[in-house]
This record gives sequence, structure tokens and C-alpha cells, in this order.
Amino acid sequence: MRPILFLLAALAVGTLGACSSPRAAFYTLSSDTTLERSGPAVPISIVVGPVTVPELVDRPQMVTRVSDNQVALNEFARWGESLKSNIPQVIAGNLVQLLGTGNVSVFPQGGEVGGYQVSVAILRFESVPGDSVTIDALWTVHAPKQASSVTGHTVAHEPVTGPGYIAIAAAHSRALAAVSRDIAAAIRQTLPG
Repeated sequence: MRPILFLLAALAVGTLGACSSPRAAFYTLSSDTTLERSGPAVPISIVVGPVTVPELVDRPQMVTRVSDNQVALNEFARWGESLKSNIPQVIAGNLVQLLGTGNVSVFPQGGEVGGYQVSVAILRFESVPGDSVTIDALWTVHAPKQASSVTGHTVAHEPVTGPGYIAIAAAHSRALAAVSRDIAAAIRQTLPG
């Protein structure tokens, strides 16, 4: 009887050892270092944020569109940090490139905002594997010491140019570059003459 129990125990341990869970992969969005300025460098300070994102994608798992009324959450494809944190960092990095200023930070930094403030509401952050991504953003540029602000709306649609989730993250980064170009153009419009 003991040899049979030993054999069953060994078989169970061997089976459990052979079953390994897939490992999670983590992805981030990135600024586009190839963006070019559309005018002279501007010596201003800019704070990016707050940034809001839809509840549907405000989670660690990457969310992809399956059909018009269905999405999928992948437990093993995750964002390396929250989109609420990563998106303003990306926009800030893009604005450094587009405006030629090194004085760009991410909200909240504490204290008063002494320069320009850019707030962004991401209305749609959609990913369709093997096809495209869409970012629909409503943004506002608050110029310092001016009563008015400039509000804009950017819908950026980018193709997914490769397989897997890394291609989705890269496409979203390109879409954020398009949003950043519109914001930079609005900031240039508000500069004192």
C-alpha cells in the first residue's frame, strides 16, 4: 500500500511541477523623441495634468476591443504603471521636444502652478489588436495671468503595425504624440506677442 501512495504522491508533485502559470508582461507608453519643433524654443514652464481616463481602461490589465459591445482584459498583459500617471509623463516629454523647453513637469507638484497648465480628459482609449488604436482627448491650455484658456479636441487614430501588445503600446504612444502636437500648437498661439 505504501509504494502505491508514494507513487501517487510523486505523480501529483510531478504534475504540479509541469503546470506553470504564464508570466505577466508589462508595457509602458513612451514619448516620441523624433518630434520636431514647429518654431523657436520657448522659455516657459508647463505643468501637465491632471489627466483623467475612462474607468474601463483605468486598471493594470490591458483592455482590448473584441467587438462593438465586448472587450477583453488580459491578466498577463499589464501596464507598468497607471495610465493616469504614464499619459501625462508622455505628453510632458513630447512637449519638451515640440516646444524646446526643459521646464515641463507633471501635476501634482505641490504649490501653485506658475506657468502654463495643460489638463487632459481622455474620452476614449481604445485598442483593437492587429488593427488600430484610438485616443479621443479633450484638452485645455490655461495660460498664466490670462482669464481665457484654449480648449481643443483631438481624435488620434493609429494603426497597430505589428503583433502583440508591444505594438498596441507603441501605437498609443504615436497617438499621444498627435495629441501633444495639437497642445503645443495651442500653447504657441497663447504666447505673448
